[in-house]
Amino acid sequence: QVQLVESGGGLVQAGGSLRLSCVVSGRSSSTYALGWFRQAPGKEREFVSAISGSAERLYYTDSMKGRFTISRDNAKNTVTLQMNSLKPEDTAVYFCAAGALAYGSNPAKSENYAYWGQGTQVTVSS
Repeated sequence: QVQLVESGGGLVQAGGSLRLSCVVSGRSSSTYALGWFRQAPGKEREFVSAISGSAERLYYTDSMKGRFTISRDNAKNTVTLQMNSLKPEDTAVYFCAAGALAYGSNPAKSENYAYWGQGTQVTVSS
């Protein structure tokens, strides 16, 4: 059974930075694409970023390009999301997800991920 545990959330002022981490256990993380999604109160879960198993392909939602950076360390079975220039609208619960995405699969689709963490709260104050 694959388990994911996120950490690094918290309260930060607008313009600040946070670094989210997710540890994957139960199977080598290099087997999976790893993604970050977020869900704000009253809104649907939305895609943030994803990285392929070999880290050769990175994906971002347009509104986060240039502010967020995803990376992974397969030796440590971790994926990290560095978030800079945070805005109040970035406030949400952030989820880490793992999926064995087939070639051509859309990494932004939550249904392509079989395993999910419990989430970590990010709150950005204005």
